[in-house]
Amino acid sequence: MSAEQVSGLCEQLVKAVTVIMDPASTQRYRLEALKFCEEFKEECPICVPCGLKLAEKTQTAIVRHFGLQILEHVVKFRWNDMPRLEKVYLKNNVMGLISNGTQSILEEESHIKDVLSRIVVEMIKREWPQHWPDMLKELDTLSKQGETQTELVMFILLRLAEDVVTFQTLPTQRRRDIQQTLTQNMEKIFSFLLTTLQQNVNKYRHMVGTPQEQEALTTPQKTDLAQEPKAQANCRVGIAALNTLAGYIDWVALSHITADNCKLLEMLCLLLNEPELQIGASECLLIAVSRKGKLEDRKPLMVLFGDVAMHYILSAAQTADGEGLVEKHYVFLKRLCQVLCALGSQLCALLGSDSDVETPANFGKYLEAFLAFTTHPSQFLRSSTQITWGALFRHEVLSRDPLLLALIPKYLRASMTNLVKVGFPSKTDSPSCEYSRFDFDSDEDFNAFFNSFRAQQGEVMRMACRLDPRTGFQMAGEWLKYQLTAPLDTGPMNSRSGEGLCSIFSPSFVQWDAMTFFSESVISQLFRTMDKDEIPVNDGIDLLQLVLSFETKDPLILSCVLTNISALFPFVTYRPEYLPQVLSKLFASVTFEVVEESKAPRTRAVKNVRRHACSSIIKMCRDYPQLVLPNFDMLYNHVKQLLSNELLLTQMEKCALMEALVLISNQFKDYQRQKAFLEELMAPVAGLWLSPEMQRVLSDPEAFISYVGADNKIADPVLDDSSGLNRSRISFCVYTILGVVKRARWPAATEEAKAGGFLLGYMPSGAPIYRNPCTEQVLKLFDNLLALIRTHNNLYMPEMVARLGETFAKALDMLEVEKNAILGLPQPLLELYDSPVYKTVLERMQGFFCTLYDNCFHILGNAGPSMQQDFYTVEGLASQLLSSAFINLNNIPDYRLRPMLRVFVKPLVLSCPSEYYETLVSPMLGPLFTYLHVRLSQKWQVINQRSMLCEDDAADDNPESQEMLEEQLVRLLTREVMDLITVCCVSKKGVEHNTTASVDGDDDEAMATEVTPPASAELTELGKCLMNQEDVCTALLITAYASLSWKDTLSCQRTTTQLCWPLLKQVLPGNLLPDAVSWFFTSVLKGLQIHGQHDGCMAALVHLAFQIYEALRPRYTELKAVMEQIPDIPRDSLEQFDSKLLNPALQKVTDKRRKDNFKRLIAGCIGKPLAEQFRKEVHIRNLPSLFKKVKPSLETDVLQNEDGEGLTALFEP
Repeated sequence: MSAEQVSGLCEQLVKAVTVIMDPASTQRYRLEALKFCEEFKEECPICVPCGLKLAEKTQTAIVRHFGLQILEHVVKFRWNDMPRLEKVYLKNNVMGLISNGTQSILEEESHIKDVLSRIVVEMIKREWPQHWPDMLKELDTLSKQGETQTELVMFILLRLAEDVVTFQTLPTQRRRDIQQTLTQNMEKIFSFLLTTLQQNVNKYRHMVGTPQEQEALTTPQKTDLAQEPKAQANCRVGIAALNTLAGYIDWVALSHITADNCKLLEMLCLLLNEPELQIGASECLLIAVSRKGKLEDRKPLMVLFGDVAMHYILSAAQTADGEGLVEKHYVFLKRLCQVLCALGSQLCALLGSDSDVETPANFGKYLEAFLAFTTHPSQFLRSSTQITWGALFRHEVLSRDPLLLALIPKYLRASMTNLVKVGFPSKTDSPSCEYSRFDFDSDEDFNAFFNSFRAQQGEVMRMACRLDPRTGFQMAGEWLKYQLTAPLDTGPMNSRSGEGLCSIFSPSFVQWDAMTFFSESVISQLFRTMDKDEIPVNDGIDLLQLVLSFETKDPLILSCVLTNISALFPFVTYRPEYLPQVLSKLFASVTFEVVEESKAPRTRAVKNVRRHACSSIIKMCRDYPQLVLPNFDMLYNHVKQLLSNELLLTQMEKCALMEALVLISNQFKDYQRQKAFLEELMAPVAGLWLSPEMQRVLSDPEAFISYVGADNKIADPVLDDSSGLNRSRISFCVYTILGVVKRARWPAATEEAKAGGFLLGYMPSGAPIYRNPCTEQVLKLFDNLLALIRTHNNLYMPEMVARLGETFAKALDMLEVEKNAILGLPQPLLELYDSPVYKTVLERMQGFFCTLYDNCFHILGNAGPSMQQDFYTVEGLASQLLSSAFINLNNIPDYRLRPMLRVFVKPLVLSCPSEYYETLVSPMLGPLFTYLHVRLSQKWQVINQRSMLCEDDAADDNPESQEMLEEQLVRLLTREVMDLITVCCVSKKGVEHNTTASVDGDDDEAMATEVTPPASAELTELGKCLMNQEDVCTALLITAYASLSWKDTLSCQRTTTQLCWPLLKQVLPGNLLPDAVSWFFTSVLKGLQIHGQHDGCMAALVHLAFQIYEALRPRYTELKAVMEQIPDIPRDSLEQFDSKLLNPALQKVTDKRRKDNFKRLIAGCIGKPLAEQFRKEVHIRNLPSLFKKVKPSLETDVLQNEDGEGLTALFEP
């Protein structure tokens, strides 16, 4: 290798790098240059001399960076094959580069420093400590040369800690060797870091003049211009030392952090007042104070509550805040706030009834400082303090501390301000807005944050009020009185729904909203914490009277008023004579209108008030039925009066009021009386529902379309809606049936039920059999309900869809709101309250179909729990349901099938007694599961083909957003189906099944890495019953195992952990076909191929594959044949594993070891994330073991290689 060769190659490389980086290069030219450089790195034998030549100081930064990249590539990928002398040559040259091959600290580019430190760390990872015992000494020597070298040494130590401890990017044994040696040398390393920090900070302060000194002089001392660069260099090293410390403080033994009377912590506190170093210092302090570990080891951290530390922390906070809003100071304030939070957490952990830690003398000072953050204009800082306040108010010792108790009124005052929703980044109506612009990208973003912040505050306020309920109640009362007398201020942005009305941003509404939340949180605690005799009933009733007599025409304010009435309602239990007034106020709000007799559509705000009034009445009847019972007749007459006018209320409002009546009628505790009442209540519904015209409409799709007006073409799509009344009649009937089925119940106490005539007898198991007073009424209407469901399902037949009128061609589509919810798009803020609820007749029609469909299935889902055996024994129920709810499923879209499974099939199955499994559940679920499997397989096939097809071939009529929506729906439907199967078949002990919300879990839901399925995952009685029928059994097994390779990680993980093994275990005793066994096993391996990149899924699937192989391999040699097809499987290891499996006498290793061996065998089919699929493997070899019985000192050359040559000689400096 001649110097000319190296020079010639280097010239070519410089040209190539210039072309790559030049923005004016053509793409072809750039690609050629890139290819040349990559091939050079991979194949050229003289990489090292070329890299070193390109890295010389005389080259440009871009070329030097490329030269150093070449050297890094050599160390990462060629190290194992390099001769010893070449390694030594490279290592010495790299150390030479650090020593004198870079520009000075202030001039050198940061990417050059970074790559240089990376090269050294890559060598350390391969050779230290065994072959390079003096590494730390060498770094120490380098650091003595000056700031430039010291900074690079800091980078090396930080990078080493990150790779070895934080990211753990190297093989286990090497990691252990290095981490252990680091730990052994930690005292030296720490004192080196601290000394470096101290020396450089002292030099820097000396040159710049500390703030204290500056204040003492009349004119601030200016740094001598010649000194400026020197001072900056020391400052840079100080910052690097702090960053490196931050990489170690997280994991070293706490004793290093608290050594020397907590010298490190003292220094960090001191640096909080040094503008250039304060952010780094606060990061280190935060990591130190957040440490977990033995309580004993954490005690020294209490030094931070001492006078000196507190003084520094608080003065730093005041200075930073005093400088106005500058991003750097604001970031620092956030860190300081986190430090105070972490300090609070440490105090709560260390202080206990059984510990010797005292409440610190400065606790009061700490609380005042913490309160300052809670009252800071930044909403983000305010919210950061809440969790710690909660911990303090909950703490067994601190919650009794007089200092904390004295602060509760101040905390609650602060909350009163903090609950007011201001600070939108797009506005300027509050000091918070400016801070929000730093913290939030948009108003929607801020809104989501504020809602969760408010909920958190509610939680903490309730805790504070448990300690001091009276103060909270007093403050709520004052604020409520003030709000009731304050003039209305709608602000500059008027609501679109009418002049002089509030919008959600109006000053008045914002205040009302905050006050309402405050009073709700505070008053609820009054009744929970105070003794009955102590409750200030008179004050409460006075407030209630003020609220009841307050009149407003503003829907948003009225909504707040209603919430206050609900919050104050518990006082009525002490003074029942006020109940009629409350009812009158609520009933007046049920029919609220902004403009009486207006024909315009109601706005969302008006709808909300009316709905709110209805739900307040329902809540009152649900929670205080005994209190309302004496006023039942008054309530009933009110409702009758409202129902007599067909147009006064919407169907939902009518039914809500009827539900309230049904809830009170449950208190009759007399079967005959309640039955008679329900009969009377439902008479109008029965009359309408059973009329010949309605029967015709409900049982004929064409008649139905025409009756609801979906076949018309409409001229004015907003106002012209002639069939609205017909639709509302159907809705009214369905809503009422649902309300009655949901709410009518027998008394909870068996004795009362018996006395009231609800008890029919007992099951063989001894469980009581009750009868529901609504059964007779509901079953009378049941046939027509099924007819409606059948008709509704048939509407989706192509010939019926074709009959929809022009205006209503999309009447059966999803509502935009539903689409947005599925795609996770946020709702625009203002629109929610100001716009009419449905903008067009089409949207009203879509809403009608959607709600009707859901409610019909809600009735079927509630029928079982409500009417019990009376429902399950309806003659031919299974075939009736099959011919209505499950008809024409092929044409029913996914978004309609989902709610059917969730609100009807799942509750029906879960509440069904085992006596009816054979007659009802099996005949229904068998065909359903078979169908669902076929449907989902086809859907996933389409999705997989779509992703394989080239983008260009995609048809234009199916835009991407539509495809995303369809794909997401298939995912959600898959989860729904798998959840249903799991609920039917597998009992998880101690786990409730009613977790419907979790089915919609986000895709990015953190994958739990908890793997082994609970040992108690056994088949339920129903599961066994279904598995006894061959066709159902096949459908269940195939669906469960096929779903493992569908592209939905969440569903795959749940199915693998909960369902697959229990189902397969059930059929193991029988004779399975070899092909079937191979298919099950292959399905799991396919699942690994697709989902192996997600840790949670991978662990669960490996466990399942291992279970199947262990259980079935002895009986089926076919499984070995499947294993042999796995890419890169080591045959000899497979033979060995197999022979041990077939001969249990040879098995000596634990389950875990066997599973690890199995995982290594199947590694070839475990999918990798895209980022890793084409990554070049880095191989780091293990060095001779450090774990010897006698620990030799590293300096002696005990570590001999095979030739007996001392390996320690390899890296002598």
